[in-house]
Amino acid sequence: MGVTLPPVDASAAGTRLDRWLAARVPDLSRARLRTLIDAGHVRVDGKGRKAAHRLHGGEVVEVEIPPPAPERLEPERLALSIIHEDGHVLVVDKPAGLVVHPGAGHRRGTLVAGVLAHAPEIAGVGGPGRPGVVHRLDKGTSGLLVIAKTPLAYESLTAQLAARTVTRRYLAVVHGRVRLAEGVIDAPIGRHPVDRVRMAVRPPTRGKRAVTRYRVLERFPGFTHLELRLETGRTHQIRVHLASLGHPVVGDTVYGPRSSALHPGALEGHALHAATLGFAHPATRERVEFGSPLPQRMERLLSRLRDNG
Repeated sequence: MGVTLPPVDASAAGTRLDRWLAARVPDLSRARLRTLIDAGHVRVDGKGRKAAHRLHGGEVVEVEIPPPAPERLEPERLALSIIHEDGHVLVVDKPAGLVVHPGAGHRRGTLVAGVLAHAPEIAGVGGPGRPGVVHRLDKGTSGLLVIAKTPLAYESLTAQLAARTVTRRYLAVVHGRVRLAEGVIDAPIGRHPVDRVRMAVRPPTRGKRAVTRYRVLERFPGFTHLELRLETGRTHQIRVHLASLGHPVVGDTVYGPRSSALHPGALEGHALHAATLGFAHPATRERVEFGSPLPQRMERLLSRLRDNG
């Protein structure tokens, strides 16, 4: 990726090239910028320069940022809870605390590493680093997700997700007593304007349409048990939508309170579970549906709320 920066302002005369770049390309560390400069990926008026080169003002600086070398994903033997498997798809019941694919701070011990060890033929299906992954669950969320085992299955499932024909039913416990018996949250979601790690409800021009349907299953003093159905699949959608209503998911310290009388840390994740998953089988086109019972961590939480209520 090539980036041409605005001409160097006269006020920057005398500034080292690496320091000037660091102030204008904050997404890259000083060490990374020095590596790019030393490798000849930074040009000043079309010429390569050293990191200590002093600018005099008016120059045009170009930065070529090569894509990072892909990291090899190593298979790892993990205990997988497999609900269904055939030659085309693998349906897994993910526990809370397990990361789906490698990312910052989570290079090993991921679900896809375990899937690769179980079914090596999945390597090369879908995107690099995410073999077979067509949708994901957050680390703290438990429940069902489907892995494509073949390119045909991958194409079929991603198309079904885009067409919103995949059915996904979730169960959650949230803070507060949800007033309406049922409702629809139709609010765009995009990156948080300040905290880029988080998502947020945003204006239509700043986010993508997101629709979540909910129904109250049980109410307690200060808490509500909900059933939710996704019509879209935005990052953190359920968590962001419920928090926007003032009813964050219990145990969610990103979008909800950092502490609670329920000691959500003992919950081992969020009180959010993907309980039902349905789609058209990529090979037979027959409608299939799979279910996962509420995990013990959430059963214990509900039992405690019933005892207190």
